[in-house]
Formats: sequence, structure tokens, C-alpha cells
Amino acid sequence: MSVALQDRDLGTTPQFTGIYNGNNMKAIKYKKYGSPDVLTIVDVDTPQPKDDEILVRVYATTVTSGDVRLRASNFPLVALLPVRLMFGVFKPRKQILGHELSGVIEAVGKDVTQFKVGDGVLATPTMLSTGSYAEYICIPQERKKGFLCLKPNNLTFYEAAALLVGGVTAMFLLNKAKISKGLRVLIYGASGSVGSYAVQIATAMGASVVAVCSGSSSNMVESFGVDRIVDYKTEDFTGLEDQFDVVLDAVGKISKAEVKAILKPSASFVSVQSLTNPTQEHLRQLLELVEEQKVRPYIDKTFPFTEIIAAHEYVDTGRKKGNVVIAFAEDE
Repeated sequence: MSVALQDRDLGTTPQFTGIYNGNNMKAIKYKKYGSPDVLTIVDVDTPQPKDDEILVRVYATTVTSGDVRLRASNFPLVALLPVRLMFGVFKPRKQILGHELSGVIEAVGKDVTQFKVGDGVLATPTMLSTGSYAEYICIPQERKKGFLCLKPNNLTFYEAAALLVGGVTAMFLLNKAKISKGLRVLIYGASGSVGSYAVQIATAMGASVVAVCSGSSSNMVESFGVDRIVDYKTEDFTGLEDQFDVVLDAVGKISKAEVKAILKPSASFVSVQSLTNPTQEHLRQLLELVEEQKVRPYIDKTFPFTEIIAAHEYVDTGRKKGNVVIAFAEDE
């Protein structure tokens, strides 16, 4: 699902000249499941774009919950076998992690018409043979799965790298819950990636938001304009006297049965545990809020790619707020 600005002058589309043939790039691989130290930096061939692909120099990627789960293969027992069958039973089939990225187009295939060399872009490598933990990646301009779009001008590359996974997931869930102005919304896990976007989106849409998070994250979440913050470590949010039109579980740790007492009779309960299928329309809505400066990625920490192990160790602590970025190049 690609999104490009339709009213700009693309000019003559530069063509790939093969100058990267034989050159090496740095990539981060893992050849077995385990702790962060299974991640290693290696030299691999720089890919060459096919006729319908763009070659992106990756400026930044992130460490998502999906990355750490795939690395450790620590899924619930009921899901472990299906996941291993999909991603590799004894060792990972896709050895380069990374679910989102930002960067600059360095070359394009001859059939590419929507993008040009020099464009800043952000993307998800969904269903590609490699993830985004690499200096370069080739991406088809038309995406059947995943996203590709121009980088919003009001975001840095580091911020843009962290936008898609959490942002479109939050937008999908809030759309599913039919979010609208005046609704009362409770967001559990408001300081995580999905939660931080959900709070901002719901607030931008005129909802009244109660955010559930730890007290150490209250200043961050308060900056998003919530009506109330509940510290789950000191207060049982399921015992609130208020009732809500929407409860969104942004971390996959609660069930509808647990929050039944605070749900209105016609309320919606949505969770990242359920199947999510964001579309181009969800991306369009998200980018519109970003351009209006109503939504902005929250970056907790940024690590150079050479410190990928430390980055995964930090996310493994469970203390991550918003997003953790991995830098392959200096932000511009």
C-alpha cells in the first residue's frame, strides 16, 4: 500500500545504474533464538532494486515488541508451535529483524513512477525476505502487504522510523471501536508505542481519555492532553466509578471480562491481542494528524546500530516508553 504525493512534479525518474553491485553493507542478523546477544553485525551484499522496486538507504529503524518476541521466540505456549512453523522451527527463517524504517531513496527500478531518488520515505518490510535492520533495503513501490509513503516534512527521520507500526495499529483499533468526539475512552498501557499513539489520536478526535500507565510514565502521558492518569501500580482501574464507551488494551494484558464493570452496555473493547489489519485508509488518517501536528512519535531512547544488543536489553526490561530507535545514519 504505497502513498505518494500526487500533486508534486516527479520530473525525470532516475534509473538504477548498478553502482551498488558487489558492494557490502552492514546488517544485523540472528541465526538462533535467544537473548539479545544472538544479534550480530555482519557484512552482506547490498541489494539491487528490481524494475518495480526502490533502494532505500535506511536512516533508522526501531525495536518493537514484535522484534524482541521473534528474537527470543517467547510466545505463549499455545502460539509457540504455529509461530515456529511460520518463522522457523529450530532457527529463524528470516534472519534480519526490523518491522519499520525511515530513509532516503538512493536508486529506483525502471518501472518506478511514484517515487524518485532523494525522496525521504518511511516503510514497513511486511512480507519481504528481509527486515529493516540493515543499511539498505529494496521495497516494491506497490505494496500488497505493508506500507510505503513519503516522510512527513515535520518529522525527523528518527521520529518517522517509529511512526508506522504503533501508529497504524492504534488507528485501526480506534476505528474498529468507532471512536468519535465526546466518547469516554480508557487506554490501558498508554505509555507504550501503540498506547502513546492511541492517546494522541483519541484526544485529537475529541474523545475524553483516561490513561492507565505506571507513575514513572505519567509526565510523558500527561503531555498528550489526557483527562486523567491512573497508576495501575497503586490503583485498580477496573474499580473506577466511571464507565467508558471504549476500552483499548494497548499491550495485550487484559481481557474484556476483567473490565466488564467499567464498560457501558454498548461499549467497545479492543486489544492488540486481536487480529489487526490496518489499511491504506488508516495510514492516510494517521499522516493527516501528523501533518496537523496533532500526533507525534514519542522517542524514549536512540541507539546506534552498533549497540543493538543494548537496545534489545533495554526493551526486554519492560521499561520502554513510546519507541526505541536504532540509528544507521545521522538524522537530517
